[in-house]
Amino acid sequence: MATAAALQQTPITLQYRSPPSTEHHSKPTTRLALTSTLKTCKLTVKPLLRRRARRGGGARMADTAASSYANALADVAKSNNTLDRTFADVEKIEKFFSDESVLGFFTNPTIVDEVKRGIVDEIAKSSALQPHVANFLSILVDMKRIDLVKEIVKEFEAVYNDLTATELAVVTSVVKLESQHLAQIAKGVQKLTGAKNVRIKTAIDPGLVAGFTIRYGNSGSKLIDMSVKKQLEEIAAQLDLGDIQLAV
Repeated sequence: MATAAALQQTPITLQYRSPPSTEHHSKPTTRLALTSTLKTCKLTVKPLLRRRARRGGGARMADTAASSYANALADVAKSNNTLDRTFADVEKIEKFFSDESVLGFFTNPTIVDEVKRGIVDEIAKSSALQPHVANFLSILVDMKRIDLVKEIVKEFEAVYNDLTATELAVVTSVVKLESQHLAQIAKGVQKLTGAKNVRIKTAIDPGLVAGFTIRYGNSGSKLIDMSVKKQLEEIAAQLDLGDIQLAV
């Protein structure tokens, strides 16, 4: 099996043959062929119909396409034994496209694809993206699917978590928590879920007043609320204060 170092030095090209149709439920299969001097892998991007409770139980076309692309990228990473490194690259992409002006640039139809691919090359170089990840971004540009990049990131994260038996926990607090506190939270979530691994994401919400919340489980369906805001709401409910705002 090729080593990660060898893969970094080997040109890898993702090629597409036909863009997926968005007009019918029955869509033609899009094939992504990964070629390199080390190995050759043929990937098939197929529509994945997923019903999600958080979206009313309906399967949306955007979700289907994002799932297909995310699974295709995961297949490439698995075949080259670079799953962890590819996940790290996807996290870099998530941060980059969190800037709405960046996403607006890539989705602007008046900007030609050649210019967009040039920017992708600059992103890949500055962020040290692996060749297959950079080429994947170029594929999204060529197939007019770069608007799905945020959904693809979420889907890839879910695929990665499934493959690595990882539980994602989102910790929201008023101020940034110390690393030792996050480690304790991770251990607690691991005990609750029995997951092999626990990955922590953090968020800041001044509205919590103090304390923190933890969301985990499928699509963040489970909540542990240790915030002062929650405690105040419970006190208000017990005193039947209704909509009275408690000042701290």
